[in-house]
Amino acid sequence: MTTPTDTTSSTNTAGSTTAATAADAVRERVNGAELLDDVAATITRYVILPSPAALTAVVLWIAATHAMDAWNCAARLVIRAPQRRCGKSRLLDMVEAMCHQPMMTANASPAAVYRSIGLNPEDPPTLLLDEADTIFGPKAGDHEDLRGLLNAGHQRGRPTKRYNAGLNRLESHETFAMAALAGIGAMPDTIEDRAAVIRMRRRAAGETVQPYRVRRDGPALALIGYRLHEWLTAHVDELGDAMPAMPLEDRAADTWEPLIAVADLAGGHWPADARQAALTLLAEHEDSAEEPLSVRLLTDCRTAFRDADALPTADLLQRLLADDEAPWATLGSGGLSPMKLGMLLREFEIRSGNIRFPTGQAKGYHRHAFTDAWNRYCPEPQTTTAGTADDTGTGQAVPAVPAVPMQVTPGTASTPGTAQAVPPTQAVPHLTCEGTPGTAGTASPHEPGAAVCIRCRQPMSHDDGTHTHSTCETA
Repeated sequence: MTTPTDTTSSTNTAGSTTAATAADAVRERVNGAELLDDVAATITRYVILPSPAALTAVVLWIAATHAMDAWNCAARLVIRAPQRRCGKSRLLDMVEAMCHQPMMTANASPAAVYRSIGLNPEDPPTLLLDEADTIFGPKAGDHEDLRGLLNAGHQRGRPTKRYNAGLNRLESHETFAMAALAGIGAMPDTIEDRAAVIRMRRRAAGETVQPYRVRRDGPALALIGYRLHEWLTAHVDELGDAMPAMPLEDRAADTWEPLIAVADLAGGHWPADARQAALTLLAEHEDSAEEPLSVRLLTDCRTAFRDADALPTADLLQRLLADDEAPWATLGSGGLSPMKLGMLLREFEIRSGNIRFPTGQAKGYHRHAFTDAWNRYCPEPQTTTAGTADDTGTGQAVPAVPAVPMQVTPGTASTPGTAQAVPPTQAVPHLTCEGTPGTAGTASPHEPGAAVCIRCRQPMSHDDGTHTHSTCETA
């Protein structure tokens, strides 16, 4: 007789077997690389992206939203443009059509967003925010809760705390969710530092795309999203255990790890494309990012010091203020002052002191006090071995030239020579007329001062003034 416990156990076992069989079937049926290629082709049908790296990032970000249970960090996708009509909203439409559980948050209250995430923290919605520049501007006081959610939700296990006055208790709200933001201009550093940043631009003459209509085109994109979800949920355990080789470090590596893990799972050209996209977009972001004022000061101080071991504060300020392109002459109401200079440098544990100079004692700075900060915050670029026009260089050190140069047997037009080094201590044999390999043959050595026949070039026992052997004259 079968007990209820036996029945439940049998049912669970059968269910697990069925789920495993279905997952195996999906693995065999879905080609991840081809599926991602389909996503890329669909996006480029309706939107022109600024670069292949940007397209790769968007495709992988959309795919990563379907495996949220596998990630520790939820990358942000920032879609920004300098002006209107650059395609950022259309790209967000593509993301909405193919990502997992899209949720437009522009008109949603922060409470609704928090509760949407909290209903199922292991399978949260994908937050989408158009016109995001409006919530970060000077009139964005009503969106403080939403900004906090976007910052905190990048990492799993970082809930926000809110006091519920009605229940008189402190409540914890989950924030972990993928989020895409589109807007004009740059987003705050706290957002872009956690994001793959896509810089859209207006289409040029000759660049055309198909119009997108949700009613007509939406179902086809939704089907692609369904295929992504089916493929990635079948591999969620594998993705959760993945430790992909990352070309980045620190927070950038945390942000890109889910995207690169998806690329590695897909295979084909995607692993290489993903890593190249990460490096390209991060370099673009760093090039366009405004350098912090304190780091700019460190860099300019290094230039001002030149080769000096110490500088009086007055001399250092004079050199800083002399740079017309630097911000120091216009800083504050009267430019950079000794007090402001000291405050900025104190952040890096750099302080002035009494130093004895040839002109007398004065307040100043030692060069060695800056060394650690220079190495950490603004290291000088490393130089590499330069190549030729046809060779870009290896970047490896060139070995020292040997003290004794190698000697090479040269050869002639008919013999190329040995191209082998002759040890410097080895005697070099005399040249002969026998035509040995490596020589064309010359006369045998003769006594210094002896007469030589001008015809046969052989030594003469007696020269009658004709400088010619008698036998050579009649020849």
